[in-house]
Amino acid sequence: MQILIILGSIMMFLAVALGAFGAHALKRKLSADMIKIYETGVQYHIAHGLGIILLGLLADRLESSSLVMFAGWLLFAGIILFSGSLYALSVTGVRKLGAITPLGGVAFLAGWVMIIIAAL
Repeated sequence: MQILIILGSIMMFLAVALGAFGAHALKRKLSADMIKIYETGVQYHIAHGLGIILLGLLADRLESSSLVMFAGWLLFAGIILFSGSLYALSVTGVRKLGAITPLGGVAFLAGWVMIIIAAL
């Protein structure tokens, strides 16, 4: 499950970089509402990046390693769809991008359900 640790670490690197970018470069360019949307993307990005790393560390302890791997990819997809759409929405102001966000939320939820199933 080394791939999950690497993928999660890349996600965390990007979350920190994007968080810093938002705090320093975007703070003066975006409205307060758009900054809040951007920060929500960063918050979920960090939480699920850490989740991916955790899955990489736990995978050897669970018998259903394929479910753990699938869960990790679902969390990754959630970051791309959920956080990515919020980043894009906040920077561009294109509200239609918000229609993608729930797909990322469903990927997050499905990933966590896979983890529950793998643990059982």
